[in-house]
Amino acid sequence: MSQNSLRLGVNIDHVATVRNARGGAYPDPIRAAKLAEEAGADGITAHLREDRRHITDADIDGLMEALSVPLNFEMAATDEMQKIALRHKPHAVCIVPEKREERTTEGGLEVAREENRLAHFIAPLRDAGCRVSIFIAADQKQIEAAHRIGAEVIELHTGAYCDHHAEGNFAARDKELAALQDMATFAHSLGLEVHAGHGLTYETVASVAAFPEVMELNIGHFLIGEAIFRGLTPAVQEMRRLMDEAR
Repeated sequence: MSQNSLRLGVNIDHVATVRNARGGAYPDPIRAAKLAEEAGADGITAHLREDRRHITDADIDGLMEALSVPLNFEMAATDEMQKIALRHKPHAVCIVPEKREERTTEGGLEVAREENRLAHFIAPLRDAGCRVSIFIAADQKQIEAAHRIGAEVIELHTGAYCDHHAEGNFAARDKELAALQDMATFAHSLGLEVHAGHGLTYETVASVAAFPEVMELNIGHFLIGEAIFRGLTPAVQEMRRLMDEAR
């Protein structure tokens, strides 16, 4: 893969959401991960939430065993999650904010206010060989803090940009897109690897994929939804095509 290639991480959380709605074993997130891998995903993302509302500990065990592409393990900055990450030592760990009552991750992590705690939290993960990523809004203060605490990667939260697009609020969308571009450039200038994700669809992916500093997009909910209509393999292949075209 060339230095300028854009990687696609497919988040399989919501295959587990559908499975858990009935409490059985179907559909299997690990099967979905393998299909996504075969369809062109460069990595698999899974968020083990504190309340285990979708991905479970057994899913993480299974993914670590089954995958031949890297696992990006999303988690809150808690002692429990740190222990799980240190046991598995996945390729990448992405630290995300988490509130029990939210439906999905609603914003970026507040790094600047918790700099000291987060620096100590991620140090053992880095020592174990995990690439540590911080999920943050397009905010210079937060990016500077992520850099200071020793993160190697930031993942820019694209949710606001996607929401504005879906609502037809194109002036706000374009303003948010410009902020994402500026902060991708700024983070890259600090030596951080830049990823992006949250809410991306076929309609919104190209503008973000076109940012030369962005090395990876993590996309989940839309692809799992689209898989209902066209199948997971074609859904992933179409996203891969749109990303590559934008590049």
